[in-house]
Amino acid sequence: MADIFYNSARRLRSVWRLALFAAVYFVAVNAIFLGVQFGAAFVLPAGLGRWLLVESHWGFVIQSVVLFFPAALVGWGCGQVLEDVPWRALGWALHRGWLRDSLGGLLVGALSICLAALIGTLAGGYRFALPERIDGGAFAGTLVLSGFVFLLGAAAEEMLFRGYPLQTLLRSWPLWLALIPTSVPFALAHLDNPKVVPGFTFANTVLAGVWLAVAYWRTRSLWFPTGIHFGWNWVQGAVLGSPVSGITKITPDPLLQFSDAGPHWIGGGGYGIEGGAACTLALVLSTLFVWRTRLLSATPELRRYTDGEIPDPETPHVIPV
Repeated sequence: MADIFYNSARRLRSVWRLALFAAVYFVAVNAIFLGVQFGAAFVLPAGLGRWLLVESHWGFVIQSVVLFFPAALVGWGCGQVLEDVPWRALGWALHRGWLRDSLGGLLVGALSICLAALIGTLAGGYRFALPERIDGGAFAGTLVLSGFVFLLGAAAEEMLFRGYPLQTLLRSWPLWLALIPTSVPFALAHLDNPKVVPGFTFANTVLAGVWLAVAYWRTRSLWFPTGIHFGWNWVQGAVLGSPVSGITKITPDPLLQFSDAGPHWIGGGGYGIEGGAACTLALVLSTLFVWRTRLLSATPELRRYTDGEIPDPETPHVIPV
């Protein structure tokens, strides 16, 4: 019985740690969402509450905040109680090279979505054009506001999927196995988005989860995958004009006008670039680049937090009989 629940380092096995995190997080995030909904219904007029939580940009902001903080706090608590690792182990501390990782991730994400757009255009699946009249003020507003929304969304999803869940699995599993329980739920969470493309939406989002997991593994820092995630979404929506996972209202006045000119299996239809084969190829190529490039590295401190179990010799862990 002890072997089922505890590993050779006398710690609760990673799969049970993940299950415990998921259970506590599920209760916490649903309690907070219910509290926000009841609070809005109690304090605000019915129409205003619906507009704030569902129809406005603030709905995305509130959702991201509600997803982020429980994931961060529950992840920190599980790390402290179950594994004796500090807050810095989550990869959000201002470690050496954090700004380089953030900006490098932003560049990789932006170039990767541009590669997908180029592949789709050469295959005849996409058309991009400048609007007849460019409204600089409207574009600037879209760029700033969508940048804020996409940054919060990327931070929330990375903390939830590449935060404690991926990290605790990496302490006892190889990367290729640890990324499965985080990449598949990451894809499933996007299937409720508008205009989902059967097959490609799920496959591409799983692949994106793999890409982001590899990005975390190369740096052991959440700054790099968050930069990638943010750069991909921001350039896709605010610059290229494509729907971002089927969503268009975050970027009402992008720089370019996007249209799907070919079969949906290439271009993604109303779901946008992420719903087609051009995205699949770009993600594969970008994942290989992140995997193989020598431009990325992890600090010894951050690597130590995920290169195996690190029991604290001053705090013995006794296996119950």
